[in-house]
Amino acid sequence: MRHSSPLFAFLFILLLQTIAQDVFSLLSQRKYSNLEPHVSFFEIYNGKVFDLLNKKAKLRVLEDGKQQVQVVGLQEVYISSAEDVIKMIDIGSACRTSGQTFANANSSRSHAVLQIILRKGGKLHGKFSLVDLAGNERGSDVSSADRQTLLETSEINRSLLALKECIRALGQNQVHTPFRMSKLTQVLRDSFIGENSRTCMIAMISPGMASCDYTLNTLRYADRVKELNGTSNGNESSEKDEMEVDESSLSDDTVLPTSMSSIYEAMSQVTETEEKVWEEFQDIIQQGSEILKMAEEPDYDLSTVVAHLKEFLKREKSLQDNVTALESAIEKEQEARKRHDNGPR
Repeated sequence: MRHSSPLFAFLFILLLQTIAQDVFSLLSQRKYSNLEPHVSFFEIYNGKVFDLLNKKAKLRVLEDGKQQVQVVGLQEVYISSAEDVIKMIDIGSACRTSGQTFANANSSRSHAVLQIILRKGGKLHGKFSLVDLAGNERGSDVSSADRQTLLETSEINRSLLALKECIRALGQNQVHTPFRMSKLTQVLRDSFIGENSRTCMIAMISPGMASCDYTLNTLRYADRVKELNGTSNGNESSEKDEMEVDESSLSDDTVLPTSMSSIYEAMSQVTETEEKVWEEFQDIIQQGSEILKMAEEPDYDLSTVVAHLKEFLKREKSLQDNVTALESAIEKEQEARKRHDNGPR
């Protein structure tokens, strides 16, 4: 779904309520009485995933041994009625990230994914993934915004582009589908390539002339969903293939000035490196705590502790290298912003 006005939030709730009522109407039938319904609700903000039903706990997106994408740690809440679904939506929506943009005074700055999950004997039977996509913005509308808004816009536009590329690749039965281009396409992969999967996109547009460019861009985007024919193989591309996006598939509104494109690229590099630093830092702290616990034992093995300490120091060196890389990325971003500020107007 494309989100382009505050009215959409209200319509989105109505749609979810109707879907929830239909689900429980079917579950009341005898042949579906053995299915257990659960709900999960998470957002994707700045390339990171947060659980909206568990105090915005940060989650990790990983592939299991069967190459199925799992949102690790995502909380599933048992529900017994359509009213329970609406209650979970209210709880999650209250902590969803929002902010002011060129188009709206109060706009969602994240993609939200509500899943109604049906299990049979603890095993997955089926799943509805209802996605409220954050609306994209043109580079010309955010060129003077603060860093946080620029970062949000960069990640939103990049993930929407990744989704469009996946839809295009699937619709044209291409050999590779770039699901790993963004967290959004990663978590939605099984919604596209599942044997019995179905996809529907609803676009919120405006008839006003002031919104003409946004309306056309949104309609072009939604039109790509019609290319899906259910016969795609869903093979994933290599890392190199994923970076090679077909320029001809981009609309005019997606193409950014060179200076803004450089800023977005530099900011994305800062974000990715920052995440590596914090993940490694947390791992080192945990490793250090484990070594301390070993040393507190009265009969600990000194050789074992020394071996762990040597490994700890290697990790520390790796952290130092990543911190240096982060400093370099920050400097490159500052240089890109200066070039943009000093460039022609």
